[in-house]
Amino acid sequence: MNNLQSNLVPLVLFVQSTSSTISTNEHRYKLDKSSKKYHCPQCSKKRLVRYYDTEKNEYLPEQYGRCDREAECSYQLNPYSDGYAKSISEQEQGENSELPKWKPQRKTEQPKPKPIYFDFETFKKTLSNYEQNVFVQNLIQNVAFPFEIDEVTNVVQLYRLGTVANGYRAGAITFPFIDFQNNVRAIQVKQFDETNHTKGTDFLHSIIEKHHSRNNKPLPEWLEAYTKQDKKVSCLFGEYLLNKFPTNPIALVEAPKTAVYGTLYFGLPKCSENLIWLAVYNKSSFSIDKMEVLKGRNVFVFPDLSKDGNTFKEWEAKAKDFEKQLTGTRFVFSDLLEKLANDTDRNKGNDFADILIKQDWRLFRKEKIKDVHTKGELIKEKIKDVPHKENPKIMDKISLISPIRNIQSKVKAKPKKYAEIWSNEIAELEQFYANTSFPTEPIKLNECSTILDVSKFIQSNLMIAKANNGNRTFLPYLNRVQQLRQILTPKY
Repeated sequence: MNNLQSNLVPLVLFVQSTSSTISTNEHRYKLDKSSKKYHCPQCSKKRLVRYYDTEKNEYLPEQYGRCDREAECSYQLNPYSDGYAKSISEQEQGENSELPKWKPQRKTEQPKPKPIYFDFETFKKTLSNYEQNVFVQNLIQNVAFPFEIDEVTNVVQLYRLGTVANGYRAGAITFPFIDFQNNVRAIQVKQFDETNHTKGTDFLHSIIEKHHSRNNKPLPEWLEAYTKQDKKVSCLFGEYLLNKFPTNPIALVEAPKTAVYGTLYFGLPKCSENLIWLAVYNKSSFSIDKMEVLKGRNVFVFPDLSKDGNTFKEWEAKAKDFEKQLTGTRFVFSDLLEKLANDTDRNKGNDFADILIKQDWRLFRKEKIKDVHTKGELIKEKIKDVPHKENPKIMDKISLISPIRNIQSKVKAKPKKYAEIWSNEIAELEQFYANTSFPTEPIKLNECSTILDVSKFIQSNLMIAKANNGNRTFLPYLNRVQQLRQILTPKY
Protein backbone atom coordinates (compact mmCIF):
# COMPACT_ATOMS: atom_id res chain seq x y z
CA MET A 1 0.00 0.00 0.00
CA ASN A 2 1.52 3.38 -1.01
CA ASN A 3 1.68 6.57 1.07
CA LEU A 4 -1.22 8.16 -0.74
CA GLN A 5 -3.48 5.23 0.00
CA SER A 6 -2.36 4.97 3.61
CA ASN A 7 -3.23 8.63 4.25
CA LEU A 8 -6.65 8.56 2.58
CA VAL A 9 -9.61 8.95 4.93
CA PRO A 10 -12.26 6.30 4.37
CA LEU A 11 -14.90 7.94 2.21
CA VAL A 12 -17.88 6.85 4.27
CA LEU A 13 -16.41 8.34 7.45
CA PHE A 14 -15.44 11.58 5.71
CA VAL A 15 -18.98 12.07 4.44
CA GLN A 16 -20.42 11.40 7.88
CA SER A 17 -18.09 13.88 9.59
CA THR A 18 -18.69 16.73 7.14
CA SER A 19 -22.38 16.39 6.31
CA SER A 20 -23.88 15.75 9.74
CA THR A 21 -23.66 17.43 13.13
CA ILE A 22 -22.34 15.18 15.85
CA SER A 23 -23.50 16.64 19.12
CA THR A 24 -22.16 14.01 21.50
CA ASN A 25 -19.26 11.60 21.70
CA GLU A 26 -21.69 8.70 21.40
CA HIS A 27 -21.06 8.34 17.66
CA ARG A 28 -17.77 10.21 17.34
CA TYR A 29 -15.47 7.19 17.64
CA LYS A 30 -16.21 4.35 15.27
CA LEU A 31 -14.51 1.28 13.96
CA ASP A 32 -12.84 1.97 10.62
CA LYS A 33 -14.99 0.69 7.77
CA SER A 34 -12.18 0.52 5.23
CA SER A 35 -10.27 -2.67 4.45
CA LYS A 36 -7.13 -1.52 6.26
CA LYS A 37 -5.83 -3.77 9.02
CA TYR A 38 -3.12 -3.30 11.65
CA HIS A 39 -1.12 -5.58 13.92
CA CYS A 40 -3.10 -6.72 16.93
CA PRO A 41 -1.44 -5.89 20.31
CA GLN A 42 -2.42 -9.31 21.61
CA CYS A 43 -1.87 -11.87 18.84
CA SER A 44 0.44 -9.77 16.59
CA LYS A 45 -1.53 -10.74 13.49
CA LYS A 46 -2.35 -7.99 11.00
CA ARG A 47 -6.07 -8.28 11.69
CA LEU A 48 -6.83 -5.28 13.95
CA VAL A 49 -9.61 -2.87 12.91
CA ARG A 50 -8.84 0.47 14.57
CA TYR A 51 -11.20 3.09 16.00
CA TYR A 52 -11.52 6.31 14.05
CA ASP A 53 -12.21 9.90 15.22
CA THR A 54 -14.88 11.17 12.81
CA GLU A 55 -14.45 14.80 13.93
CA LYS A 56 -10.68 15.03 13.55
CA ASN A 57 -10.47 12.55 10.66
CA GLU A 58 -7.74 10.53 12.34
CA TYR A 59 -7.20 7.22 14.06
CA LEU A 60 -7.24 6.83 17.82
CA PRO A 61 -4.13 5.52 19.61
CA GLU A 62 -3.08 2.18 18.18
CA GLN A 63 -4.37 0.04 21.04
CA TYR A 64 -8.01 1.02 20.38
CA GLY A 65 -9.60 -1.47 18.04
CA ARG A 66 -10.98 -4.95 17.58
CA CYS A 67 -9.19 -8.02 16.29
CA ASP A 68 -11.33 -9.79 13.71
CA ARG A 69 -9.86 -13.16 14.72
CA GLU A 70 -12.71 -13.56 17.18
CA ALA A 71 -12.29 -17.28 17.78
CA GLU A 72 -8.49 -17.25 18.17
CA CYS A 73 -7.84 -13.88 19.80
CA SER A 74 -10.94 -11.76 20.59
CA TYR A 75 -8.89 -8.67 21.50
CA GLN A 76 -11.02 -5.51 21.82
CA LEU A 77 -10.47 -2.13 23.45
CA ASN A 78 -13.31 0.41 23.19
CA PRO A 79 -12.53 4.14 23.77
CA TYR A 80 -15.81 4.51 25.72
CA SER A 81 -14.96 1.73 28.15
CA ASP A 82 -11.76 3.05 29.74
CA GLY A 83 -12.40 6.79 30.03
CA TYR A 84 -10.71 7.91 26.84
CA ALA A 85 -13.83 9.46 25.25
CA LYS A 86 -14.84 11.23 28.47
CA SER A 87 -11.36 12.59 29.11
CA ILE A 88 -10.97 13.97 25.58
CA SER A 89 -14.42 15.62 25.80
CA GLU A 90 -13.56 17.34 29.11
CA GLN A 91 -10.22 18.57 27.77
CA GLU A 92 -11.85 20.03 24.66
CA GLN A 93 -14.58 21.87 26.62
CA GLY A 94 -12.13 24.14 28.41
CA GLU A 95 -8.71 25.25 27.16
CA ASN A 96 -7.60 26.20 30.66
CA SER A 97 -8.81 23.01 32.23
CA GLU A 98 -6.53 21.82 34.98
CA LEU A 99 -7.39 18.24 34.24
CA PRO A 100 -4.24 16.21 33.64
CA LYS A 101 -3.76 15.28 30.01
CA TRP A 102 -5.18 11.81 29.46
CA LYS A 103 -2.68 9.07 28.78
CA PRO A 104 -3.74 5.89 27.04
CA GLN A 105 -3.59 2.83 29.20
CA ARG A 106 -1.65 0.02 27.63
CA LYS A 107 -3.13 -3.40 27.95
CA THR A 108 -0.84 -5.90 29.56
CA GLU A 109 0.94 -7.81 26.81
CA GLN A 110 0.15 -11.47 26.69
CA PRO A 111 3.19 -13.78 26.80
CA LYS A 112 4.12 -15.21 23.43
CA PRO A 113 3.02 -18.82 23.07
CA LYS A 114 5.89 -21.29 23.00
CA PRO A 115 6.49 -22.71 19.53
CA ILE A 116 5.70 -26.34 18.82
CA TYR A 117 8.54 -27.89 16.85
CA PHE A 118 8.48 -30.13 13.80
CA ASP A 119 9.17 -33.75 14.68
CA PHE A 120 12.94 -34.29 14.45
CA GLU A 121 12.77 -37.96 13.46
CA THR A 122 10.46 -37.09 10.57
CA PHE A 123 12.87 -34.34 9.53
CA LYS A 124 15.84 -36.76 9.49
CA LYS A 125 14.02 -38.96 6.97
CA THR A 126 14.29 -36.17 4.39
CA LEU A 127 18.11 -36.22 4.45
CA SER A 128 18.57 -38.71 1.62
CA ASN A 129 17.49 -39.60 -1.94
CA TYR A 130 19.50 -36.77 -3.46
CA GLU A 131 19.67 -38.64 -6.78
CA GLN A 132 15.93 -37.83 -7.06
CA ASN A 133 16.35 -34.22 -5.96
CA VAL A 134 15.75 -32.10 -9.07
CA PHE A 135 17.20 -28.92 -7.55
CA VAL A 136 20.42 -30.62 -6.43
CA GLN A 137 20.89 -32.51 -9.70
CA ASN A 138 20.36 -29.28 -11.66
CA LEU A 139 23.19 -27.63 -9.75
CA ILE A 140 25.54 -30.44 -10.74
CA GLN A 141 24.43 -30.89 -14.35
CA ASN A 142 21.90 -28.48 -15.85
CA VAL A 143 22.81 -24.93 -14.85
CA ALA A 144 24.92 -22.83 -17.22
CA PHE A 145 27.99 -23.29 -15.02
CA PRO A 146 27.66 -26.62 -13.18
CA PHE A 147 29.04 -26.75 -9.66
CA GLU A 148 31.49 -29.32 -8.42
CA ILE A 149 29.83 -32.18 -6.59
CA ASP A 150 31.88 -31.52 -3.47
CA GLU A 151 30.71 -27.90 -3.40
CA VAL A 152 27.05 -28.90 -3.69
CA THR A 153 27.48 -31.61 -1.07
CA ASN A 154 28.98 -29.13 1.39
CA VAL A 155 26.09 -26.71 0.95
CA VAL A 156 23.50 -29.50 1.24
CA GLN A 157 25.09 -30.52 4.52
CA LEU A 158 25.47 -26.94 5.75
CA TYR A 159 21.76 -26.14 5.38
CA ARG A 160 20.56 -29.73 5.96
CA LEU A 161 18.66 -29.74 2.69
CA GLY A 162 16.56 -32.79 1.98
CA THR A 163 14.33 -34.55 -0.53
CA VAL A 164 10.69 -35.56 -0.83
CA ALA A 165 11.01 -39.11 -2.15
CA ASN A 166 7.36 -40.10 -2.66
CA GLY A 167 3.93 -38.70 -3.41
CA TYR A 168 2.79 -35.81 -5.55
CA ARG A 169 5.85 -33.72 -4.55
CA ALA A 170 8.39 -36.46 -5.32
CA GLY A 171 11.74 -35.00 -6.38
CA ALA A 172 11.15 -31.72 -4.54
CA ILE A 173 13.76 -30.20 -2.23
CA THR A 174 13.13 -29.45 1.44
CA PHE A 175 14.37 -26.24 3.06
CA PRO A 176 14.30 -26.66 6.87
CA PHE A 177 13.94 -23.60 9.10
CA ILE A 178 16.09 -24.50 12.11
CA ASP A 179 16.41 -22.06 14.99
CA PHE A 180 19.34 -20.95 17.15
CA GLN A 181 18.84 -23.94 19.50
CA ASN A 182 18.71 -26.43 16.58
CA ASN A 183 14.94 -26.94 16.79
CA VAL A 184 13.16 -27.49 13.47
CA ARG A 185 10.44 -24.85 13.23
CA ALA A 186 9.16 -25.60 9.70
CA ILE A 187 10.14 -27.39 6.49
CA GLN A 188 9.34 -25.70 3.21
CA VAL A 189 8.99 -27.91 0.13
CA LYS A 190 9.85 -26.57 -3.32
CA GLN A 191 9.48 -28.20 -6.71
CA PHE A 192 11.77 -26.90 -9.46
CA ASP A 193 11.95 -27.38 -13.21
CA GLU A 194 15.17 -28.12 -15.15
CA THR A 195 16.18 -24.46 -15.00
CA ASN A 196 15.65 -24.35 -11.22
CA HIS A 197 12.60 -22.13 -11.47
CA THR A 198 9.81 -22.83 -9.01
CA LYS A 199 7.00 -25.14 -10.15
CA GLY A 200 5.25 -25.64 -6.82
CA THR A 201 5.51 -24.72 -3.15
CA ASP A 202 4.28 -26.58 -0.09
CA PHE A 203 5.14 -27.41 3.52
CA LEU A 204 6.07 -30.86 4.71
CA HIS A 205 3.60 -30.81 7.60
CA SER A 206 0.82 -30.06 5.11
CA ILE A 207 1.87 -32.94 2.84
CA ILE A 208 1.89 -35.37 5.79
CA GLU A 209 -1.48 -34.08 6.97
CA LYS A 210 -3.03 -34.59 3.51
CA HIS A 211 -1.60 -38.11 3.33
CA HIS A 212 -3.22 -39.10 6.62
CA SER A 213 -6.51 -37.49 5.63
CA ARG A 214 -6.68 -39.32 2.28
CA ASN A 215 -5.98 -42.64 3.97
CA ASN A 216 -8.38 -41.98 6.87
CA LYS A 217 -5.56 -42.23 9.39
CA PRO A 218 -5.36 -40.20 12.61
CA LEU A 219 -2.67 -37.54 12.72
CA PRO A 220 0.45 -38.22 14.77
CA GLU A 221 0.24 -36.54 18.17
CA TRP A 222 3.04 -34.09 17.38
CA LEU A 223 1.46 -33.07 14.07
CA GLU A 224 -1.96 -32.48 15.62
CA ALA A 225 -0.42 -30.04 18.10
CA TYR A 226 1.90 -28.53 15.48
CA THR A 227 -0.87 -27.63 13.02
CA LYS A 228 -2.84 -25.71 15.67
CA GLN A 229 -0.24 -22.96 16.05
CA ASP A 230 -0.65 -19.87 13.91
CA LYS A 231 2.95 -19.07 13.02
CA LYS A 232 5.10 -21.95 11.87
CA VAL A 233 7.93 -20.23 9.97
CA SER A 234 9.11 -18.44 13.11
CA CYS A 235 12.87 -18.29 12.57
CA LEU A 236 15.36 -17.50 9.81
CA PHE A 237 16.46 -20.10 7.29
CA GLY A 238 19.98 -21.03 8.40
CA GLU A 239 19.56 -19.37 11.80
CA TYR A 240 21.39 -22.15 13.67
CA LEU A 241 24.57 -21.20 11.76
CA LEU A 242 24.79 -18.04 13.88
CA ASN A 243 25.75 -20.21 16.83
CA LYS A 244 28.41 -22.04 14.82
CA PHE A 245 29.90 -18.87 13.28
CA PRO A 246 29.49 -16.20 15.98
CA THR A 247 31.56 -13.40 14.40
CA ASN A 248 30.76 -13.65 10.68
CA PRO A 249 28.83 -10.92 8.89
CA ILE A 250 25.39 -11.81 7.55
CA ALA A 251 23.93 -11.70 4.04
CA LEU A 252 20.15 -11.55 4.34
CA VAL A 253 17.83 -12.44 1.45
CA GLU A 254 14.18 -13.34 1.05
CA ALA A 255 14.11 -16.98 -0.10
CA PRO A 256 16.12 -20.05 1.01
CA LYS A 257 17.02 -20.78 -2.63
CA THR A 258 18.81 -17.43 -2.83
CA ALA A 259 20.74 -18.16 0.37
CA VAL A 260 21.88 -21.48 -1.12
CA TYR A 261 23.06 -19.79 -4.31
CA GLY A 262 24.84 -17.08 -2.32
CA THR A 263 26.81 -19.72 -0.42
CA LEU A 264 27.67 -21.64 -3.59
CA TYR A 265 29.04 -18.49 -5.21
CA PHE A 266 30.73 -16.76 -2.28
CA GLY A 267 31.83 -19.82 -0.37
CA LEU A 268 31.22 -21.41 3.02
CA PRO A 269 31.62 -19.25 6.15
CA LYS A 270 34.86 -21.02 7.05
CA CYS A 271 36.74 -17.84 8.00
CA SER A 272 35.44 -14.92 10.05
CA GLU A 273 35.16 -12.51 7.13
CA ASN A 274 33.00 -14.78 4.96
CA LEU A 275 29.27 -14.18 4.78
CA ILE A 276 26.62 -16.39 6.35
CA TRP A 277 23.70 -16.42 3.93
CA LEU A 278 20.32 -16.43 5.70
CA ALA A 279 16.75 -16.05 4.41
CA VAL A 280 13.63 -14.56 6.03
CA TYR A 281 11.12 -16.71 4.02
CA ASN A 282 9.02 -14.02 2.27
CA LYS A 283 8.62 -10.26 1.91
CA SER A 284 6.51 -9.73 5.05
CA SER A 285 8.89 -11.86 7.15
CA PHE A 286 11.46 -9.05 7.37
CA SER A 287 10.22 -8.35 10.91
CA ILE A 288 11.65 -7.46 14.30
CA ASP A 289 10.86 -10.84 15.85
CA LYS A 290 13.12 -12.54 13.30
CA MET A 291 15.81 -9.85 13.42
CA GLU A 292 16.34 -10.11 17.19
CA VAL A 293 18.66 -13.08 16.72
CA LEU A 294 20.95 -10.83 14.59
CA LYS A 295 21.60 -8.42 17.44
CA GLY A 296 25.16 -7.13 17.35
CA ARG A 297 25.88 -8.42 13.82
CA ASN A 298 26.63 -6.67 10.55
CA VAL A 299 23.85 -7.51 8.09
CA PHE A 300 24.05 -6.97 4.32
CA VAL A 301 20.52 -7.00 2.91
CA PHE A 302 19.53 -7.98 -0.64
CA PRO A 303 15.78 -7.38 -1.11
CA ASP A 304 14.07 -9.04 -4.07
CA LEU A 305 13.08 -6.88 -6.98
CA SER A 306 9.62 -5.37 -7.10
CA LYS A 307 7.74 -2.91 -9.24
CA ASP A 308 8.90 0.65 -8.45
CA GLY A 309 11.38 -0.78 -5.92
CA ASN A 310 8.75 -0.93 -3.17
CA THR A 311 10.29 -3.93 -1.41
CA PHE A 312 13.69 -2.24 -1.23
CA LYS A 313 12.15 0.96 0.20
CA GLU A 314 9.94 -0.91 2.66
CA TRP A 315 12.77 -3.06 4.02
CA GLU A 316 15.15 -0.12 4.24
CA ALA A 317 12.62 1.88 6.28
CA LYS A 318 12.03 -1.08 8.59
CA ALA A 319 15.76 -1.59 9.08
CA LYS A 320 16.13 1.92 10.49
CA ASP A 321 13.62 1.03 13.20
CA PHE A 322 15.32 -2.31 13.83
CA GLU A 323 18.66 -0.60 14.44
CA LYS A 324 17.09 1.52 17.17
CA GLN A 325 15.83 -1.59 18.93
CA LEU A 326 18.82 -3.91 18.36
CA THR A 327 21.95 -2.48 19.93
CA GLY A 328 25.08 -2.91 17.83
CA THR A 329 23.24 -4.19 14.74
CA ARG A 330 23.93 -2.50 11.41
CA PHE A 331 21.91 -3.08 8.23
CA VAL A 332 23.69 -2.26 4.96
CA PHE A 333 21.50 -2.34 1.85
CA SER A 334 22.77 -3.42 -1.55
CA ASP A 335 21.11 -1.79 -4.57
CA LEU A 336 22.87 -4.19 -6.95
CA LEU A 337 19.65 -5.77 -8.15
CA GLU A 338 17.97 -2.41 -8.65
CA LYS A 339 20.86 -1.38 -10.92
CA LEU A 340 20.94 -4.60 -12.92
CA ALA A 341 17.21 -4.99 -13.35
CA ASN A 342 15.04 -4.14 -16.30
CA ASP A 343 11.26 -3.77 -16.21
CA THR A 344 10.76 -7.48 -16.91
CA ASP A 345 12.98 -8.43 -13.95
CA ARG A 346 11.03 -6.09 -11.65
CA ASN A 347 7.64 -7.32 -12.80
CA LYS A 348 8.76 -10.91 -12.21
CA GLY A 349 10.16 -10.04 -8.79
CA ASN A 350 13.54 -11.58 -9.62
CA ASP A 351 16.07 -12.01 -6.85
CA PHE A 352 19.82 -12.21 -6.33
CA ALA A 353 19.81 -15.89 -7.35
CA ASP A 354 18.46 -14.93 -10.79
CA ILE A 355 21.47 -12.64 -11.25
CA LEU A 356 24.09 -15.01 -9.84
CA ILE A 357 23.05 -18.03 -11.90
CA LYS A 358 24.06 -16.19 -15.09
CA GLN A 359 27.62 -15.86 -13.80
CA ASP A 360 30.48 -18.35 -13.65
CA TRP A 361 30.85 -19.19 -9.96
CA ARG A 362 34.63 -19.62 -10.34
CA LEU A 363 34.99 -15.86 -10.73
CA PHE A 364 33.84 -15.42 -7.15
CA ARG A 365 36.49 -17.71 -5.71
CA LYS A 366 39.52 -15.76 -6.93
CA GLU A 367 41.85 -14.20 -4.37
CA LYS A 368 42.02 -11.08 -6.53
CA ILE A 369 38.64 -10.93 -8.12
CA LYS A 370 39.44 -7.76 -10.09
CA ASP A 371 41.94 -9.72 -12.20
CA VAL A 372 39.19 -11.77 -13.83
CA HIS A 373 37.12 -8.84 -15.02
CA THR A 374 37.21 -7.37 -18.46
CA LYS A 375 38.01 -3.73 -18.98
CA GLY A 376 34.84 -1.77 -19.41
CA GLU A 377 31.72 -1.41 -17.38
CA LEU A 378 31.77 -2.88 -13.89
CA ILE A 379 28.77 -2.78 -11.67
CA LYS A 380 29.37 -0.20 -8.94
CA GLU A 381 27.37 -0.26 -5.78
CA LYS A 382 26.42 2.44 -3.27
CA ILE A 383 27.19 1.11 0.18
CA LYS A 384 25.72 3.15 3.02
CA ASP A 385 26.99 3.31 6.59
CA VAL A 386 29.70 0.65 6.32
CA PRO A 387 30.55 0.07 9.97
CA HIS A 388 33.83 -1.87 9.92
CA LYS A 389 37.05 -2.03 7.92
CA GLU A 390 36.53 -5.56 6.69
CA ASN A 391 33.13 -4.85 5.13
CA PRO A 392 34.42 -3.15 1.94
CA LYS A 393 36.45 -6.30 1.25
CA ILE A 394 33.26 -8.36 1.40
CA MET A 395 31.33 -5.93 -0.75
CA ASP A 396 34.09 -5.88 -3.40
CA LYS A 397 33.13 -9.42 -4.32
CA ILE A 398 29.48 -8.48 -4.55
CA SER A 399 29.82 -5.15 -6.36
CA LEU A 400 32.42 -6.14 -8.96
CA ILE A 401 30.29 -8.55 -10.95
CA SER A 402 30.86 -8.34 -14.68
CA PRO A 403 27.87 -8.98 -16.92
CA ILE A 404 28.22 -12.49 -18.32
CA ARG A 405 27.96 -11.18 -21.88
CA ASN A 406 31.30 -9.37 -21.42
CA ILE A 407 32.99 -12.55 -20.23
CA GLN A 408 31.52 -14.59 -23.06
CA SER A 409 32.47 -12.07 -25.72
CA LYS A 410 36.04 -12.00 -24.42
CA VAL A 411 36.31 -15.77 -24.58
CA LYS A 412 34.93 -15.86 -28.11
CA ALA A 413 37.14 -13.05 -29.33
CA LYS A 414 40.37 -14.40 -27.84
CA PRO A 415 40.20 -18.14 -27.24
CA LYS A 416 42.97 -19.31 -24.94
CA LYS A 417 45.54 -21.84 -26.02
CA TYR A 418 46.83 -24.22 -23.41
CA ALA A 419 50.14 -26.03 -23.48
CA GLU A 420 48.59 -29.07 -21.82
CA ILE A 421 45.90 -30.84 -23.84
CA TRP A 422 43.86 -33.74 -22.44
CA SER A 423 42.48 -35.13 -25.70
CA ASN A 424 44.20 -38.53 -25.33
CA GLU A 425 43.10 -38.91 -21.71
CA ILE A 426 39.52 -37.97 -22.56
CA ALA A 427 39.42 -40.39 -25.51
CA GLU A 428 40.71 -43.23 -23.33
CA LEU A 429 38.11 -42.46 -20.67
CA GLU A 430 35.28 -42.38 -23.21
CA GLN A 431 36.36 -45.73 -24.59
CA PHE A 432 36.62 -47.24 -21.11
CA TYR A 433 33.17 -46.08 -20.02
CA ALA A 434 31.61 -47.13 -23.33
CA ASN A 435 32.65 -50.72 -22.55
CA THR A 436 31.91 -50.69 -18.84
CA SER A 437 28.63 -51.40 -17.07
CA PHE A 438 27.72 -48.96 -14.32
CA PRO A 439 26.40 -49.81 -10.87
CA THR A 440 22.84 -48.64 -10.22
CA GLU A 441 23.52 -48.04 -6.54
CA PRO A 442 25.32 -44.91 -5.21
CA ILE A 443 29.10 -45.32 -5.17
CA LYS A 444 31.54 -43.63 -2.80
CA LEU A 445 34.19 -41.71 -4.75
CA ASN A 446 36.18 -40.56 -1.73
CA GLU A 447 35.68 -39.63 1.91
CA CYS A 448 33.81 -36.45 0.98
CA SER A 449 31.90 -37.47 -2.15
CA THR A 450 29.26 -40.04 -3.02
CA ILE A 451 28.08 -40.44 -6.61
CA LEU A 452 24.32 -40.88 -6.73
CA ASP A 453 23.92 -41.41 -10.49
CA VAL A 454 27.12 -42.80 -12.07
CA SER A 455 25.99 -42.34 -15.67
CA LYS A 456 25.05 -38.69 -15.21
CA PHE A 457 28.22 -38.07 -13.21
CA ILE A 458 30.44 -39.35 -16.03
CA GLN A 459 28.51 -37.52 -18.72
CA SER A 460 28.54 -34.12 -16.99
CA ASN A 461 32.20 -34.24 -15.87
CA LEU A 462 33.51 -35.37 -19.26
CA MET A 463 31.42 -32.75 -21.02
CA ILE A 464 32.95 -29.97 -18.92
CA ALA A 465 36.48 -31.37 -19.31
CA LYS A 466 36.11 -31.55 -23.10
CA ALA A 467 34.68 -28.03 -23.32
CA ASN A 468 37.67 -26.68 -21.36
CA ASN A 469 40.37 -28.99 -22.72
CA GLY A 470 43.74 -28.03 -21.22
CA ASN A 471 42.44 -25.37 -18.82
CA ARG A 472 43.79 -26.42 -15.43
CA THR A 473 40.93 -24.64 -13.67
CA PHE A 474 38.74 -27.49 -14.91
CA LEU A 475 41.23 -30.29 -14.21
CA PRO A 476 39.20 -31.56 -11.19
CA TYR A 477 36.43 -32.66 -13.60
CA LEU A 478 38.92 -34.83 -15.48
CA ASN A 479 40.48 -36.10 -12.26
CA ARG A 480 37.14 -37.26 -10.88
CA VAL A 481 36.27 -39.46 -13.86
CA GLN A 482 39.83 -40.85 -13.76
CA GLN A 483 39.39 -41.62 -10.08
CA LEU A 484 36.09 -43.36 -10.80
CA ARG A 485 37.75 -45.46 -13.52
CA GLN A 486 40.20 -46.81 -10.95
CA ILE A 487 37.31 -47.81 -8.69
CA LEU A 488 35.42 -49.52 -11.53
CA THR A 489 38.46 -51.26 -12.99
CA PRO A 490 38.40 -54.97 -12.05
CA LYS A 491 41.22 -55.98 -9.71
CA TYR A 492 42.71 -59.41 -10.42
